[in-house]
Amino acid sequence: MIIADAHCDTITKIMECNSNLYKNNCHVDLERMVGKNKHVQFFAAFIDPEYCQAYAMKRAVQIIDKFYQQVDLYRDSVALCCNYYDIQSALDSGKVAAVLSIEGGEAFQGDLAALRVFYRLGVRSVCLTWNHRNEIADGVKDGSSGGGLTPFGRAVVKEMNALGMLIDLSHIAEKGFWDVMELTASPVIVSHSNAKKVCNHPRNLTDEQILAVKRNGGVIGINLYPYFLNGTEKASLKDVIKHIEHISGLIGCDNLGLGADFDGIECTPADIRGVEDIDLIFDELLRLNYSEECVEKIAGLNFLRVIGEVL
Repeated sequence: MIIADAHCDTITKIMECNSNLYKNNCHVDLERMVGKNKHVQFFAAFIDPEYCQAYAMKRAVQIIDKFYQQVDLYRDSVALCCNYYDIQSALDSGKVAAVLSIEGGEAFQGDLAALRVFYRLGVRSVCLTWNHRNEIADGVKDGSSGGGLTPFGRAVVKEMNALGMLIDLSHIAEKGFWDVMELTASPVIVSHSNAKKVCNHPRNLTDEQILAVKRNGGVIGINLYPYFLNGTEKASLKDVIKHIEHISGLIGCDNLGLGADFDGIECTPADIRGVEDIDLIFDELLRLNYSEECVEKIAGLNFLRVIGEVL
């Protein structure tokens, strides 16, 4: 089975704990991924607010540099992938297919030249905002202002379409979400967000947003953070399944995937310690009589489809 996880913060985590990508005590490492399944893993360069605004670009470069160091060090187990064909080659070689992303358009510091340079560095997905306002749009914590895409934000969307990059709408305030949906010429992803109807959290999507992602041809990645699953610090596999059931019941299985948020969350569902337990989600779906075709799409093929269309 091909498993695609559209978001983790493992590179930042290993920087903080002076560890490595091959074997660590984090949620994700290569040792647990290689050989068990075929893994496509998005690795995010997260721009923490403490680095904004003056040092946002510098912080992104530091994290990307660490990513490259680890990929070079463990090249027998992982490969940077910039398009669908790179991913297929990596998986055929028994390697983890790594996709580089940025979480927080603060990294561009208001300059499209920075976006283009990050593209040349291998970045293929950008979460336009984190929780707060930046030069692109409002994040969910600033959403009450009603701020959508700025003129710079509109230019970013058009440039990402032109370059062939995945526009990630997790964290963005609702007005910005709808602005992007009106403007983009390509499918989007919502890499790590859940259903607001199941858990009324600002980071989750309304049914109207979920339906819009389907119309756009994009993919929503289910987040494993308990607070986004049921609003508390304790959750279980059943809570994960509730969000999958709601979204698949609304739009089917073609626009749904996984965005675990591993190593960016303080706690996980009780049944899921890390990447080694991710199979439990798919086993449970099969037990609930989801077809193998549907489970394979949710596990990874839906994200691979969008990667093939956009990158």
